[in-house]
Amino acid sequence: MSLVRRRPHFSTVMLIIGLLFLYLPMAVLVVYSFNSSRLVTVWAGFSTQWYSALFRDQQILSAVWTSLKIAFFAASMAVCLGTVAAFVMTRFGHFRGKTALSSMVTAPLVMPEVITGLSLLLLFVQMAQLTGWPADRGASTIWIAHTTFCSAYVAVVVAARLRELDSSIEEAAMDLGSPPLKTFFFVTLPIISPALAAGWLLAFTLSLDDLVIASFVSGPGANTLPMVVFSSVRMGVSPKINALATLIILTVSLATFLAWYFMRRSEAKRQQSLKQDAS
Repeated sequence: MSLVRRRPHFSTVMLIIGLLFLYLPMAVLVVYSFNSSRLVTVWAGFSTQWYSALFRDQQILSAVWTSLKIAFFAASMAVCLGTVAAFVMTRFGHFRGKTALSSMVTAPLVMPEVITGLSLLLLFVQMAQLTGWPADRGASTIWIAHTTFCSAYVAVVVAARLRELDSSIEEAAMDLGSPPLKTFFFVTLPIISPALAAGWLLAFTLSLDDLVIASFVSGPGANTLPMVVFSSVRMGVSPKINALATLIILTVSLATFLAWYFMRRSEAKRQQSLKQDAS
């Protein structure tokens, strides 16, 4: 009996090619982060010296800490502003200027970063001339700039969740005597919390990854990680950059795995409780 060899489907082949295109460069980068040679394209043996050199580089460590602080506070403020904007766009009835408001809120999504960065730079310069603030551009101006464009992404994510939310749940809570503010914090907010978390993570990632806007609005006293990496790459790729990228990939992979694990465990507990209730 002859065995018929099945040819792989076209979609399977394209999936494999796409995954290799995305992740093969990352794998090569991780491998060469353990290269003992100073040349990043020549393999000279296994070594971890560049990780030690990375942790001794105060410029990179300072840039990492600055980027993490700015990303955290920018994402937190963007969630607050984006949630308010999404609430106005979805829950308020038709009012004069609603279309203009929606357009201005979502404009940073399609606006080139060069235009956004230049306009914010001119704004800060004019404010410094008129009011004396900001006297020097630095972490505060980068935080304001990142909050500005990250709020648009959060508003879109939260607005999509609010449109799917059944308003009868909120109406039932208010019919039972709950004030509107209490209804928002104890009924609406827990329901849209996954969208808030997704918006926060998206804003955090966008702020941490931004280079163009930060280059416009930063000053000599504040350098983010993308700015330091870009300036070092222009002078020649250092193996320390490979080590830094490997640590970032490891951190993101670990965070993704933990999120998947806890979500799976929560879903398993929910399914188990449903089975117990049914029995």
